[in-house]
Amino acid sequence: MKMKVAVVLGTRPEIIKMASIIRQLGKRQVDYFILHTGQHYSYYLAQVFFDQLKLPPAKYNVATGSSSHARQTAKMLIGVEEILQKESPDIVLIEGDTNSVLAAALAATKLFIKVGHVEAGLRSYDRRMPEEINRILVDHCSDYLFAPTHMAKTILLSEGIPENKVFVTGNTIVDAVYQHVEIARQQGNFLGTLGIKPKEYFLVTLHRQETVDDPVVFASVLRGLDEVAAKFCLPVIYSIHPRSRRRMNQFNLKPRDIKLIPPVDFLTFLELESKARLVLTDSGGVQEETCILGVPCVTIRNNTERPETVEVGSNIVAGTSPDRIIECVTIMLGRRTDWQNPFGDGRAGERIVSIITEVSNG
Repeated sequence: MKMKVAVVLGTRPEIIKMASIIRQLGKRQVDYFILHTGQHYSYYLAQVFFDQLKLPPAKYNVATGSSSHARQTAKMLIGVEEILQKESPDIVLIEGDTNSVLAAALAATKLFIKVGHVEAGLRSYDRRMPEEINRILVDHCSDYLFAPTHMAKTILLSEGIPENKVFVTGNTIVDAVYQHVEIARQQGNFLGTLGIKPKEYFLVTLHRQETVDDPVVFASVLRGLDEVAAKFCLPVIYSIHPRSRRRMNQFNLKPRDIKLIPPVDFLTFLELESKARLVLTDSGGVQEETCILGVPCVTIRNNTERPETVEVGSNIVAGTSPDRIIECVTIMLGRRTDWQNPFGDGRAGERIVSIITEVSNG
């Protein structure tokens, strides 16, 4: 039976994590199309990743843009539904926990189209995070749940999801990192343009709502980062998301010893990440990437939906107080970096496409 697949994505991490699946669909000559919701809409948060990863352009772009959660999700839901009605795919593939993922899952389910959720089963157990709500809802309306680890599968089964819907595939971020890290390391001298040397700087990413939308929390974290720079006498490079910069300006926060740089493309970020002495982040994807790259990570949050990184010793959850951030950086700098990567062998995309093609062929 001929199968048609819709790949729905909307943010930088989704483009990166769906890249190996898109390549496998093309390699196997599966009929597919890409639908971009436009949740990330600037060139440096969207199109540059299609260009660098040499992916075909999106056939559709809903051009949602930035708004409140309700407005953004509603606009996506309407746009995605219209396209799915027009195209009538057999399965919609989505990845992660964004509003794009929730909108696509709801639109497809209401149209009785099968949903495949890549990176299913992640939980922070913090309902204040909008991503947590999205993950739970999407998992419970999906037909195929591609769990990155056995721990994620256990979580899904504990929530009553039938075992025949759950497939442990590994995480497609491993595919992306393995395929591109050497290119990133050799592509140029971005470190030189910043005046830094390998393993002689800390890298920072902070963008989550619970981190940057609260002026007290954001100020506390920035104070902690200033103290890290002073205590360890190493540059702290913060690749700052536009939303985070807006909040910094809105709250009149002026970090003293942090070097702010604009968002960078995937290969440049991989170069920065792979050569950092340590990374401080509130990003789930960065926790995974650093684990794969053998770079210590300090998570600037009170929880993580990537507990595997903590278990293998690549990551520690610091919270947001300056003293605890300093303490955790000290701990991670003293650790060995020969932990085992728990996220798979870099063939997750291949497995996922094999599963959906086998199911369609009956």
